[in-house]
Amino acid sequence: MNLINVSEGAFLAMHSLALIAKKQPDRVTVKHLAEELDASQAHLAKVFQKLSKAGYVKSVRGPTGGFILNKPAKEISFLDIYQTMEGDISLGHCPLGKDTCAFESCIFSNNLHKISNEIYDTYKKITLADF
Repeated sequence: MNLINVSEGAFLAMHSLALIAKKQPDRVTVKHLAEELDASQAHLAKVFQKLSKAGYVKSVRGPTGGFILNKPAKEISFLDIYQTMEGDISLGHCPLGKDTCAFESCIFSNNLHKISNEIYDTYKKITLADF
């Protein structure tokens, strides 16, 4: 079990876009990405629907078709990708997603808030240009 869990969709989105950025200006197919990531083509196709709708990639049809980035790699952060797949992150609330607590102050002494902020900042700093 891992302490930090990222959904399969967010994992696939981050890794797929990093691979596309690495292979620029070549186009990359969902089939190729599925093989590289040992993932389902059907699941990747759903991920790419969201990424296309968000404007991060565009598809080129035809025999030499595939996906390319629709924005410069330095303008797409892992935070952008994560929020596209999972929704907006809300900092400042319970990092465990609880509305009520049995204690007056957090039993984690706000350490989980610090960790959440660090992860947020790290995702924000990593861009596709890093690959």
